[in-house]
This record gives sequence, C-alpha cells and structure tokens, in this order.
Amino acid sequence: MFEKRLEEFEALFYPKSIAVVGVSTEERKVGSVWVRGLLSANFKGNVYPVGSGGGTIAGSKIFPSLRSIPGEIDYVVVCIPRRSVLELLDDCALKKVKFVHFFTAGFSEIGDAEGYELERDVVIKARRNGIRIIGPNCIGAYCSESRFPCGPAPTARIGLDGSVGFISQSGGLADKLVEIGIARGIGFSKGVSFGNGADLDAADFLQYLAADPKTKIIAAYFEGTRDGRRLFDSMKMVASVKPLVAWKGGKTEAGAEAAMSHTGSLISSAAIWSTMLKQAGAIEVNSLEELADVVLLFQKVRNWQGIGVAIVGGLCGGGGGISVSAGDACSEEGLNIPALSKATRQELVNILGRVGSIVRNPVDISQGYGQPSILRKVVEVIVADANVQLVIVQEDADILLKYGSPQISDAMNDTLIDLASKCSKPVVVVVPPGSSEMERLKIENRLSQASIPVFPTMERAAKAIARVNQYFRFH
Repeated sequence: MFEKRLEEFEALFYPKSIAVVGVSTEERKVGSVWVRGLLSANFKGNVYPVGSGGGTIAGSKIFPSLRSIPGEIDYVVVCIPRRSVLELLDDCALKKVKFVHFFTAGFSEIGDAEGYELERDVVIKARRNGIRIIGPNCIGAYCSESRFPCGPAPTARIGLDGSVGFISQSGGLADKLVEIGIARGIGFSKGVSFGNGADLDAADFLQYLAADPKTKIIAAYFEGTRDGRRLFDSMKMVASVKPLVAWKGGKTEAGAEAAMSHTGSLISSAAIWSTMLKQAGAIEVNSLEELADVVLLFQKVRNWQGIGVAIVGGLCGGGGGISVSAGDACSEEGLNIPALSKATRQELVNILGRVGSIVRNPVDISQGYGQPSILRKVVEVIVADANVQLVIVQEDADILLKYGSPQISDAMNDTLIDLASKCSKPVVVVVPPGSSEMERLKIENRLSQASIPVFPTMERAAKAIARVNQYFRFH
C-alpha cells in the first residue's frame, strides 16, 4: 500500500552517515551531547561533528563546516541558532543531504510572523533542493536496529529491539516511551519525533510504518495537524493493516494552549479527534501510561481475540476482596467474566476444597497456601475451559513475602513463566505497588523478560485488554 515509503525513508532510519551541526569541544553543549550519544550507542554509520571552532569531541575531529566533510552525508542534525539555518541548507544542498532534522526551535511554534516566515522559507528551499525536513523543534528519528538513539543523551539508551513503531510530535514523550519500554519489556522497531511537522508530518511517517515489515504495532502521539483529511485517510488505511494506538494531547483549553506554543499545533475539538480516530479504526488512549499498556499487550498477546477473562487471585492468601474488586474492574471495561463450566468448578473444588475458596470466576486460591503446584493445576484447569480466552493472575508481592517467603515468591513466578510459555491462551499478571517495592520491581522485570505482560493495577490491565479487543472487533 505504501511500499514506496520504504525506499524513500531508507536514509532516514538507516543513514550511512550523520552530521551534527553545532558541536564544540564543550561536552555539555547540546550538539556535543548528540555526538556523544551516537558514539556511545555504537551507531552503525559514520558520525561527523561540525562546528566552526574545530577541535575534537569524544575523540572525533570537529569539521569546521558541512562542506569540509569528505564523505557523503545522509542525515543532518541541526543544533545552531535559527538565524543560520537557511545558509546551512545551501551547504546541505551542495552535499546532497537527504534528510535535515532541526533540533533547533524558534519557528511557527513561537507564534510570531518571523517564526512562520522562516519555517516557510526553510521548507521552500529544502524542497527546491530535494531535501526533506524533520521538524523543526524535535528530536528526529530513532531506530534500534541501526543503533540510532532516541534524542540527545551522552550515554544513549537504545531500548529493546521489537515490533512497535511510534510517531510523536513531542520529543520528551517519545524519549519517555522508550524508557518505559526498557522498564516493561516493550521492544521497538523505530520511531520519530516530528515536532512542528513543517514538511514531513504524521501522515508520512504513519505510511512508512504501515509498510515497514519490522513494525507490527504503531503508537502515535498527536497535538494537531495541518491537513486533517490527509491524516484521517492515512490513519484509516494504516489501521486496516496494523493496530494503531493513538493519544491526542491538547484536548482541554489549557492543554490546547500548551500545544500551540509547543509545536504550533492548531486548536481543534476533542470530540472531532475522538470521532476521527474511531472512524479510522484506531484505538484512542488518554495518557502515556495507557499508550504503553496497550502496545505492550498487543506485542505480547498478538493472537488473542475474545472477551472471556478468568481472574485468579490469592496466591498466598488475601484473595477474597481482591477477587471481587478485580471482577468489578474488568466488568466496568466491558470484559466478560464468564461463569466457569460445571466440570471446571468441580475440578477446582477437588484441587482447593470448598471451604474458603471461590471457584466461580474470579477464582480465589488462598486455600492453596502459597503452593506453586496448586497455582499450576488451577491455571491449567481454567485455560482448558472453553468460556475463557485469557487469564489474569493477581500477584501481591507484599502478601507473598508476609505469608510466604522470597523462595515461595520465586517458585510462584517460575510456575507463571512456565505456564505462560506452554498455555494455549494468554496469561497476564497484575503486580500492584506496596511496601515491598523493590521485590515488586524484581518480579515485574523477571516476568517482562519472559514476555509476560505485567500491569500495576487491575484497572489498567482491564482497560488495555478492552482496547485490544476493541481493535479486533472493529477489524
């Protein structure tokens, strides 16, 4: 559908060389930080620092100008004052640069005539010379495969390789999404922060990610658009082939005013955006956390469909009230908490006994007294029930350590990891915060590394499951 974008954007996400303009020997200057980040990430191409003062940075020669670089340049990061950018584009044209990414700000987002005029002139000159612009006012491209880090940082964190691609008008949110991915086991193919989107905009990058064979799920953060019809048409085509999870910032009056001064995005109705996303078949979310939750679930349980959810709690006691509230949380999101079959309930009674147990769904296994073998048997029986398409296990680190031990906690998680690898239906785990936060984080990290989606609350897990189910129902 958008295959032409693959060749067109090859040098954007897989550049053979990157020049950073605005570098000095002062390591804390932002241009210097870009260079240090590329080098620390082991970027696969050549890195050329450019600064009029010359010298070296991180062991690399600083070239006095773009023209003085002997080799070809695919991608340029611009970190110089806006008054010098038009002259720089002349050098870019001479070197046949393909993409120029303006980290530099001070264009349409500041709302004055000079900023608008300069942004327009930049685009006109770039297009005249066959150059494409990313930005201005953004952190540009990111690609884990080519070791192209997300934004400027002296010790860049690339993140995990994976199947999630993203676009974001905000550089800060793009960077934070990668950080969340590192913590929660979300793997990324590539992404881009496009700021003002004066030349290449959201529709262009969505089309590329739709065609990209390494991207299976797409996340997007929008503040506004200059061409609503083109964006809608692109989203509709993209969402028909890959899940598109979208967050629109600037819905409130205060948020819209911030968006206007952040990326120059025009104020638009929240209701219009919601309608547009719904009609396009995209999944709308309302926070960075929800965006991460949904793409995490898509990535980990790609083949799941259905709304029949079984809940298991009380791994080491305290499961009664937790099971009740868990059932409420899932039901409120429209998930089905089906009654287990008579045969399944009888098998659970045989495993747990009748006294103190809840075997109707949610299932309370407190009477198993922290025995991993009981957890295994219960989950295997529930997974075999035809009414169930997904199992949520609520694991409370505080209770495990209070009534059990670190050894029991480890054994429980060994069991969960083994079950998830063998079960024919997805297993999701909820590990709520508490007083044993360090232990909780260890549990989350261990399960995440085993490709089990982990959520801090039942409400967030239920909402993510409902959003994934929404996509499959629509398409």
